[in-house]
Amino acid sequence: MHKSKAIVGATAFALFTATVWIGGARAQQLAPGGLRRATVDPMAPKKHVLVLGFAYGWHHGSITDTEAMVWQLGHDSGLFDVEIRTDPAWITKGYTGQGLSRNLSWFDAIVAADTTGVWPLDEQQKRDFIAFIHDKGKGFVGIHAALDANHDHVWPEYTEMIGGEFAAHPWFTFAAPVIIEDPSFPAMRHFAGTHLTMYDEMYMPREDDWSRNKVNVLMRLDETKLPPPGPLDPYASESPVAAQAAGVPLLEMPAAPAMPGRGASPAVAVRTDRDIAIAWAKMYGKGRVFYSSLGHTREQIANPEVRTMYLEAIKWALGLEDGSTAPHAKRN
Repeated sequence: MHKSKAIVGATAFALFTATVWIGGARAQQLAPGGLRRATVDPMAPKKHVLVLGFAYGWHHGSITDTEAMVWQLGHDSGLFDVEIRTDPAWITKGYTGQGLSRNLSWFDAIVAADTTGVWPLDEQQKRDFIAFIHDKGKGFVGIHAALDANHDHVWPEYTEMIGGEFAAHPWFTFAAPVIIEDPSFPAMRHFAGTHLTMYDEMYMPREDDWSRNKVNVLMRLDETKLPPPGPLDPYASESPVAAQAAGVPLLEMPAAPAMPGRGASPAVAVRTDRDIAIAWAKMYGKGRVFYSSLGHTREQIANPEVRTMYLEAIKWALGLEDGSTAPHAKRN
């Protein structure tokens, strides 16, 4: 009788295992409260992701939220662990100091979170960074202001790697008409439709160094529905409100200093081709590169659809998902 119970128990365990384990990874299981929790094979090695969260130019209020989001995505999915650096010390293949230090040899992908300005890297660090993606086939995910970095040809390889350079956000933060051009790409599949309205600050790449002939455009602004450039409500009302909250009359608020290569003026010309991509995927040598403009606001970083987009983008960059990088003509 004892042996029979053991056999039954073993059979039940085998059936449970066959149900839960699919292709080496665990299926989603119900956690307390009925929420689905994604877990993975505990014996499978996790991928390692380095989040760069420094700003040497404009400091975004959402940068901390973005860093935390990537950490949470790795933790909750169980697919990758995350180290966050607010300096570029680990962008090297060399020694990085005592303690539990890392360098690029440890990581499988880099996520750049609002990393504005000129990165203070020496020439060897630049070579190591480029080789990490181009030669070693590691991944890169650029979030929002990762495009607003290393301007005016100070680091041409970076511009080539990410796919272009920030020119302006002619409409500031606004209800943007968005077209998803490739709904089959892993980071796009979850959106409810191909024509959306998204409230965010949408970056426009420079016309002289970004071309859809070099990337797979995933999302773009719908040029047929764009308003004239310039601040729109509710953004147009934010500066007076912020000044009042700070106790500073609006007329006394200091003007932001001019930044070379960064045209944020509402008078800036819109691209002549009116082809304003806000998300794309590309290859850089052996490495996979994803960029999206989404994430200027804390509200968008908290948006489940945006978080899912970045999770799937990181998975794709790590080689855990397949998705095309083939360029194509504009799709409506």
